[in-house]
This record gives sequence, C-alpha cells and structure tokens, in this order.
Amino acid sequence: MGMTMTQKILAKHAGLPSVEAGQLIEANLDLVLGNDVTAPVAIGEMEKFNLKGVFDKDKIALVPDHFTPNKDIKSAENCKCMREFAYKNSITNYFEIGQMGIEHALLPEKGLVVAGDVVIGADSHTCTYGALGAFSTGVGSTDMAAGMATGKAWFKVPSAIKFNLKGKLNKWVSGKDVILHIIGMIGVDGARYKSMEFVGEGVSALSMDDRFTIANMAIEAGAKNGIFPVDELTVEYMKEHSTKQYEVFEADADAPYDEVYDIDLGEIKSTVAFPHLPENTHTIDEVGDINIDQVVIGSCTNGRISDMRVAASVMKGRKVAKGVRVIVIPATQAIYMQCIAEGLTQCFIEAGAVVSTPTCGPCLGGHMGVMAAGEKTVSTTNRNFVGRMGHTSSEVYLASPAVAAASAITGKISSPEDLV
Repeated sequence: MGMTMTQKILAKHAGLPSVEAGQLIEANLDLVLGNDVTAPVAIGEMEKFNLKGVFDKDKIALVPDHFTPNKDIKSAENCKCMREFAYKNSITNYFEIGQMGIEHALLPEKGLVVAGDVVIGADSHTCTYGALGAFSTGVGSTDMAAGMATGKAWFKVPSAIKFNLKGKLNKWVSGKDVILHIIGMIGVDGARYKSMEFVGEGVSALSMDDRFTIANMAIEAGAKNGIFPVDELTVEYMKEHSTKQYEVFEADADAPYDEVYDIDLGEIKSTVAFPHLPENTHTIDEVGDINIDQVVIGSCTNGRISDMRVAASVMKGRKVAKGVRVIVIPATQAIYMQCIAEGLTQCFIEAGAVVSTPTCGPCLGGHMGVMAAGEKTVSTTNRNFVGRMGHTSSEVYLASPAVAAASAITGKISSPEDLV
C-alpha cells in the first residue's frame, strides 16, 4: 500500500520505511512555534518538570502577536515571560515589536519553514505551512513544552482526503472562497483528524498566498493538516525566502484516501460564512441585504500583500460607508512597509480606514476591533464562533479581502461587482 504526502513526511521524520493511518509514531521536529498566549503555558510546564534548556535554539520560534502591542498588564507579563525565556536560552527566532508579525505569515516570510519539514505550533492555525509542502499542525502547550525540550513529538498518523482541483479562479475569487466553499461542502468536522491534500492541475493556478489561506483554514474542517504538492511556484518562493535545505515528497499513485473530491475552481463564487460556524456558507448572490458595523482586513488567513492589494484596488478613490469602522492589518512589518511603498496605506486611510501594526488582535476578540452587543463584522479572519470577536450577541461574517473591502464601501455585505 502506498503513502500520502503527509505519511511520507512523517515516516521520514520517524525513521521508518513506511507508516499507515492510525499508527502511533514519534517524529523528529524541524521547528516548534509558540505565541504570547500559548508559550508562557509551555514555559511553565518546562519549569514544572524541571526541563532545562531547549533541544536546539535555532529550531524554536517565539512570536508575541495575539495581544500585542500589549493591551493590558496580563499580556505584558506573558510577553515578558517569553522574552526572558528567549534571552535565557539564546533563542534565535524571537520576534518582538519592530520585528514581529502575525506568526503564520511571518515564519514562511522569514524562511523558517520549507518543504518536507515537520512543524508543531501551540496555535491551531500552524497548519498554514502545508502550502509549502510541509507537515505542520497545531498542538497543546504541553506538547509544545515537550517539543522544545526534546525536539520530538508523538503523532497518530492521519488518513487523508484528496481534493482534485481543476480550472482557475474567476476575477475577485480567491483562496479564501475556495476553502470556505470546501468547508461549506464537507462541514467543520468533515476532515476530523485527517490530512487534506490538494492536488490536480488547478493547483498551478493558485498563488502562494491562495495556498497559505487554504492550508490555514484546514483546521476549520477539523483536519490535522492541509498540504499542497511542491511545484515551481513553491520552489521559487522557498528560494526567495530561505536558505534551508528542502525535500520534496509526492504521494504514491496507490496512496489510500478516505474520500476524493473533484473541484472546478472556475465554478466557485465569492463565498461568505455566516454566523456562527465556518460551514454556514452562502455564495455572494445568496447573501441578501445585511448591514454591517465593522470590517476587518488582515489576520494569518488574509493579511498578506496580495490581500492588501486586492482590498486597496476595491477601495481606491472611494469612501467607507458612514457608520462603518474599517481596520486594515498587514500581517508582517515587511508587508506593512510594502503597503506604504506601493501607496496602499494611503489608499486605505484616504478611504476612511485605520491601518494597524501587525497583530492578531481583533481576530480572537483580543483588542483593536472588539464588537459590542448586536454588532456585525465582515472579517477576513478564520473563525466566526459565538463571541469570537466580542459580545456573544455580535456576529462575524467570514469573507475574502475583495468582499470585505466592497462591504466597507457599501455598508452591507457586497461584491466588488456591486460597485460598478
């Protein structure tokens, strides 16, 4: 029996000739990630078990991004905990204000993840790096602690679902619409503890940013990880950002899959996930008349430069609707600088939006965009659970940057085509 991409990567890192779904393995890690919410807990666990030092100071990344810049004393204490741990252990990849970014945009940008890697992070959206042909998945803080100390982690090898992509996306349709379409199709538990493998000739029509977005939200379908094959675009991205050695793994022709779905990218429309689950999807022509109070454009899902460019192209020369608050958050300092250089920041501000330093802030209802009772937000983030971005009676509508930007202009959920 053959193996999937994910199974081959795990077998290599476990030092085994082959693995199969359901098998328990111990694998060597190429990178361990933590943020200001989860890393302090992991550090506390290490201290509790008297674990001294880290397995490799170059293979740990600590990124304070959730409640930063510090919103209160507790968040300041958490960041202080991370900072002191990083300095004590000479952690190479510690990124604080001035160098930081939203972790899942920052790590690929810094070249810390490449094809064939095994990466764990104490954040559920660590699955983002599957866009590069790596196995990456979220874990709890205790597993992060063990990973930082030993460089190893236990896994149950996941089975897989294959998504055959064909065709290419229409104008204003992006990777966000693809993954929302898929989650709407299979549900938030449709890929529970499985690997979502995206293959087919349609992959070549997706940008790296599209792939990052799709892999990022694999967890919203319950998946253990999402992963793309390595092609010329992947290699080009890695060469631009990294000097690490990479290894390409390809699924065997007889690899087993629990399900196989064929998806024509050309048939996907702009898609919006209504409250309070990412599976509650509606195409833009099914949305109806929904007035909004706020728009958030950013996050580890859609805060990359292509997202900024699309949003700016929609908002350029237009004004934000009266009564609507618009928050734009470039995902890293480099993206922020690029926005300034390209005039995107000026475009956003002239339209009536605010532009923030990189932070996860509003995505998890942390700060900078928390909603009051009854308010509605269109957001390019990844979750729209009850109370996710504020009051339990507030509502989050997940959408692409194009739809979010158009909605900011009209004051209701809209497509850029509605602005013509």
